[in-house]
Amino acid sequence: MRHFLWLCDYSKEEIKEIIDLAFQIKTETKNGVYKPYLKHQQLAMIFEKSSTRTRVSFEAGINQLGGNGLFLSSRDIQLGRGEPLKDTARVITRMVDLVMIRTFGQERLEEFAKYSKVPVINGLTDLCHPVQLLADLMTMIEFNKFDFNNPQNTTAAYVGDGNNMAHSWAILASKLGFNLRIATPKGYEIDENIKQKAIEFAKTSGAKLEFLYDPKAAVKDADVVTTDTWVSMGQEEEKEKRINDFRGFEVDTELMELAKQDSIFLHCLPAYRGYEVSEEVFESHAEEIFTEAENRLHAQKGLMVWLKK
Repeated sequence: MRHFLWLCDYSKEEIKEIIDLAFQIKTETKNGVYKPYLKHQQLAMIFEKSSTRTRVSFEAGINQLGGNGLFLSSRDIQLGRGEPLKDTARVITRMVDLVMIRTFGQERLEEFAKYSKVPVINGLTDLCHPVQLLADLMTMIEFNKFDFNNPQNTTAAYVGDGNNMAHSWAILASKLGFNLRIATPKGYEIDENIKQKAIEFAKTSGAKLEFLYDPKAAVKDADVVTTDTWVSMGQEEEKEKRINDFRGFEVDTELMELAKQDSIFLHCLPAYRGYEVSEEVFESHAEEIFTEAENRLHAQKGLMVWLKK
């Protein structure tokens, strides 16, 4: 039995299998073909962190595959509060076929998976957001910015907070072999453990990783530019300080002009215009951004089918 807890667990070949399956199912869906790959399968969706895209994409996805989604909010189930987390896992996973969890601590997700009888999917934790990176990868491929056979031809730039998205980009690049520059303000660097894992994976894949403090150096001649919110859920009290600390890290027209002329811009959403990205950049790259959002649906469908194969 396989779980999908973070990208560290998977090889380039396995990631390609998931992506290939996602594209196959996306093509079928666009042609009006809905094959019941997961007929009568039940997906429990546990949310300790709310989300528009995660809920809609997983619930629509499992339904399109012939299964059913069960939405469980923090009001319906509180992981590890009262009933031990391991007991919750052992109960729920005797009744469903898949579990998706969107929570805070990675350790909570991993403990749940340890006692689960069915595959568990990371819908987001404070450490990483692997399903989002599957969607991002699909989008890069669709816009001709990545080829599994020539990963070294891609250079991506992440500008902003060294958060779960930055962590996930670092692991994906180091696994697949494309080049990545991460630019953060001082004090907001990525987790050191994640950084060392990425550096180690890159020795095998050939990825060139750079960890910088200068957004302009990161974006120069990049094929893909991406960012994320400066203030994540649970950091609201730090908002004023963060906005001040991140000055100069907004992806605006001036910064994007340093990237390749045909570069794309990605954002996992929600986007806060005037902060991490300007209105002009967001709207001029809306096609990529909303294709990326749609690809959450297709990537996760491919993932769920792959996990149940």
